[in-house]
Amino acid sequence: IVLTILLWSPETKKKTMIRQVLVISVLCFDYVIGHVSYSIPEEMARGSLVGNIVQDLGLDLKRVKSGKARLYIGDSAQFIELNKERGVLLIKEKIDREALCRQTTPCALHFQITLENPLELFPVTVEITDINDNAPVFQKEERIFEISESAAVGSKFMLEKKAIDPDIGLNGLQSYSLKPSDNFILKVHSQSDGGKRAEMILQKPLDREKEEFISLLLTAVDGGEPQRSGTMQIHITVLDANDNAPVFTQPIYKATVQENSVKGTLITKVSASDADKGSNGEVSYVIGNSVKSILEIFHINEDGELILNGPINYEKTKKYEIDVEAVDRGGLSDSCKVIIDVGDINDNSPIINIISSSISIGEDLKSNTVVAIMSVSDPDSEENGKVRCAINKNTPFTIMSTSSNLYSLVTDSELDRETASEYNITVTCSDEGLPSLSSSVTLTLQISDVNDNPPVFERSSYEAYIVENNTPGVSIFTVKATDADWNQNARVSYILEDSSVNGVPVSSYVSVSADSGVIHAVRSFDYEQIKDFKFYIKAQDGGSPPLSSNVTVKILIQDQNDNPPQVLYPVQTGGSMVAEMVPRSADVGYLVTKVVAVDVDSGQNAWLSYKLQKATDRALFEVGLQNGEIRTIRQVTDKDAVKQRLTVIVEDNGQPSRSATVIVNVAVADSFPEVLSEFSEFPHDKEYNDNLTFYLVLALAVVSFLFITCLVVIISVKIYRWRQSRILYHSSLPVIPYYPPRYSDTLGTGTLPHVYNYEVCRTTDSRKSDNKFGRAGSQNMLIMDPSSTGTMQRIQNEKNILDEPDSPLEEFPPSPAAEAHMRPTL
Repeated sequence: IVLTILLWSPETKKKTMIRQVLVISVLCFDYVIGHVSYSIPEEMARGSLVGNIVQDLGLDLKRVKSGKARLYIGDSAQFIELNKERGVLLIKEKIDREALCRQTTPCALHFQITLENPLELFPVTVEITDINDNAPVFQKEERIFEISESAAVGSKFMLEKKAIDPDIGLNGLQSYSLKPSDNFILKVHSQSDGGKRAEMILQKPLDREKEEFISLLLTAVDGGEPQRSGTMQIHITVLDANDNAPVFTQPIYKATVQENSVKGTLITKVSASDADKGSNGEVSYVIGNSVKSILEIFHINEDGELILNGPINYEKTKKYEIDVEAVDRGGLSDSCKVIIDVGDINDNSPIINIISSSISIGEDLKSNTVVAIMSVSDPDSEENGKVRCAINKNTPFTIMSTSSNLYSLVTDSELDRETASEYNITVTCSDEGLPSLSSSVTLTLQISDVNDNPPVFERSSYEAYIVENNTPGVSIFTVKATDADWNQNARVSYILEDSSVNGVPVSSYVSVSADSGVIHAVRSFDYEQIKDFKFYIKAQDGGSPPLSSNVTVKILIQDQNDNPPQVLYPVQTGGSMVAEMVPRSADVGYLVTKVVAVDVDSGQNAWLSYKLQKATDRALFEVGLQNGEIRTIRQVTDKDAVKQRLTVIVEDNGQPSRSATVIVNVAVADSFPEVLSEFSEFPHDKEYNDNLTFYLVLALAVVSFLFITCLVVIISVKIYRWRQSRILYHSSLPVIPYYPPRYSDTLGTGTLPHVYNYEVCRTTDSRKSDNKFGRAGSQNMLIMDPSSTGTMQRIQNEKNILDEPDSPLEEFPPSPAAEAHMRPTL
């Protein structure tokens, strides 16, 4: 739709152009949103308004600014500029239509306005209209003719050069006038190039005798407002008769020349003949066109040969029409037309112009997304001008033609920055000429990172070892995770996942460094309390949203030799002495007793060995290195002392080793009286005195008036017990050894149990241990009280203790080398 508004001023009666308003056309295709056209006169002042492009395109200024609007003008960049603040197109430099387009119509500037994010393209056409700013000008200020007086009425005289007016249309050359017009009239002919050629026609015979010299004024007038004109002086010398004009053999000649033809190439030959004789019949040829470009390219010699005098270009001019004149010496002439077609050759490579291109694109960009727009043109014709474009293979992009000369580079598959972070895309465009010509341009696209990869640990799970009794805060192990992303998206932080170990938060056991993944021990570990535990560590990147992965870490506590062996048997009592009885008839290898010990450490730290450190008679007893059995190494004799004291040391196999000692009392005797007499030096029964003190304190606490009564009763009881013990001691009754049930005298060598039973405790004080083990079904010990005079006291049978429901019983084997049995004790 073309709208042109012309306002005229009636007051001054001058035709003054006030305004020429926009021309808008809308053209829709894939990536071109709209097409806007404007029409402006030439010679507008710098800064003049061309049009409000924002309003005409239906945009707003924010979009123009955010989209980084810019003009892609090409060679016309010096004429038009875009004011982003106002959203208008302005004149950057004055436009001379004649210099820009010459005689070409319409004369227009074609360019594009591009916006980014998203990419948008708006073609714009600015038509430059002509104003009458040039007057017709003759190439020469005067022309001289020599005309015979015998020239017949109606003879034609070509004026050789037409007037040149660079303006077009009404502003161009419109008419000629010739004054005075007594002998000649003027006839105007329209030419193929749109110009007007004038010739003089003799309308009245000449008479040299009356007028030998005639001066005429030729005026060329255009049709502009205001009207402009140019003049040329014509001087005519009247000669004697030359009454025949040259005549061409044909009115139109046609020829073809290739655009790569060299200078001097013969194009065609024209021919004209003159019936006159002598000098009046000599014909010369001239090119009648006054356009400078034609005179520079073509030349005609005196033989009528039209010769190429300069380079021709099919892309600039595809056809030439040349007016050739044949003139004789008398000034008579004839004219013909030579039509020259320029043949195209494939001498132009395709021209690639990047209209808009993205520098960086995200790897999450969807398929069929436009990343660049380019225009491709080839000024050649037909097959030579057909262009096909392609890009290098093995890239996730493709090139598509969106119109006759626009191409778009689009994505055709998913992008992955971790596979390729940059693409150098070479666009190659080739025409279909023979040989084919091509050109290429390289686009560099950076692929920006998206957080699409979680951290990955080097292993699927980790195991780490730490020796017990470690220093809190010591480094245990380092976990490592990598992230294939880049920058902040690849920055990995390590987080200890919430969990519990034996009901205690794992954070009280270990901690992890968020930056380095180093695992530190929060506390000192004890192998005897915990041997291993598991927890989870999360690796999280710094993307938004963050991605993470977990890994299992198992910490194994390694044992350290930090616990000495503990002797379970024989139990060391505070006051009374416990003795093992060995009959004097015992043979070599007789099992006296067995030292039972355990070590709460593990591995070689719990391997125990037994050694005899001290003994009353080292030649009589030995200790098994591995099992702790005390055996006789020779025959017991009457000379051997009844009271034997052995000191056994128990050592583990740790580095350094730890040890414990136990004292074993052995009675070498065949009967209890013998033992009692020998062990009468043992200290007084401490437990008995403690009970007495307890009763006294309890009695004093009740009431004061009962104190004396209670004291008398206690003293009486004590005296009574003392009397009874003395009576037993001094009696003449034989002492018969007492063998508890399940024990028998074997071969008169001592008492051996039918079933070996023993008590095992994890501490040296078996009565305070949390673990109780089965005792002998009938256990009897002899306790020697030095205050007595041989009275034998027998501890009550403890079988009822084993039968109590509250007594925790559990079988617990001693050291791996210990044998599960022991002898009855005295």
